[in-house]
Amino acid sequence: MKYLNEYRDPEQARQYLDQIHRITTRPWAIMEVCGGQTHSLVKNGILNLLPEKITMVHGPGCPVCVTPLNLIDKAIYLAEEKGVVLCSFGDMLRVPGSEKSLLEAKANGADIRVLYSPLEAVRIAQENPGKQVVFFAVGFETTAPANALSVIHARRLGLKNYAILASHVLVPPAIEAVMSDPDSKIDGFLAAGHVCTIMGIEAYHPLAERFKVPLVVTGFEPLDLLQGILMTVRQLENGEARVENQYARIVRREGNVRSRQVIEEVFEVSDRLWRGMAVIPRSGYEVRETFAEFDAKRKFDVRIPEAPENPDCIAGQIMKGIKKPFECPNFGTQCTPVNPLGAPMVSSEGACAAYYHFSGMVEQMNGEEGR
Repeated sequence: MKYLNEYRDPEQARQYLDQIHRITTRPWAIMEVCGGQTHSLVKNGILNLLPEKITMVHGPGCPVCVTPLNLIDKAIYLAEEKGVVLCSFGDMLRVPGSEKSLLEAKANGADIRVLYSPLEAVRIAQENPGKQVVFFAVGFETTAPANALSVIHARRLGLKNYAILASHVLVPPAIEAVMSDPDSKIDGFLAAGHVCTIMGIEAYHPLAERFKVPLVVTGFEPLDLLQGILMTVRQLENGEARVENQYARIVRREGNVRSRQVIEEVFEVSDRLWRGMAVIPRSGYEVRETFAEFDAKRKFDVRIPEAPENPDCIAGQIMKGIKKPFECPNFGTQCTPVNPLGAPMVSSEGACAAYYHFSGMVEQMNGEEGR
């Protein structure tokens, strides 16, 4: 536990908090982009320890949450109507589609399997040559190298029964979209360390310069986040707007060059619809034409029309930082992890799930109802 506990040291956390309180003189709104950062902030009680003038805003950094209804419907269609072996990370199973979730489709008999790596799906295809196997490739830039490698590996093995249903989204365009929104009032950002581990930090410099906001790359442990908040507030108080790398123990300026090469070999940048938000230009990855035989959308000619979002879900406003989860009238009542109205309540990186499990607000609501 040595290398974990050193980033959770209470005395160091107290020192960071003292410095944050000492230098904060004005109200600041800071968005942590990634859902993993949100969960750490809520779970470790950091939100309650910050100065009242600092508002942490929860961003769109949950790839499961922003996967469009249409893609979930396509995945269900492939499993139910085309009879493929559909493989997915576990987070996707309970996310509602327009009519049902992957978990409900599985309960109805579809062959849907939870895996930890797309390479497991390649192995399933290799061991079952008579079955078509599709991996639901969801994620930010972080998971793109493994998904790309699965395609390269399948080609080397000569497999004709493996494909991926790509649903990759990119972080810098999302930050640009948030800052371009007229309702946005974000003063600074905590950028996601795991994404920058792969992609580096160069794409963030133009954003900091254009929108005049600090962008601090952080990790996910309590000390990472507290130091990142301190670095952001220090810039804001000094009138600065630049990119800083708090997560220097992992993140390099250029990222992981080999991983980026693998991504570029298999994927190309495309426009992407973000669930609950809108189409963000050049914010996603699609499989290149040179690997078309491994693209499930092309291979199975899947054409599923777009379906409307649940009108009772305000996930889009939450992921853009306009509202907090507890400001949703259905939070903890009509919308729970067991019966979610939207993806942020069910994903392990969803802001609504973080508040539901760790904030104590649900218990407080239930206590008030019992009086």
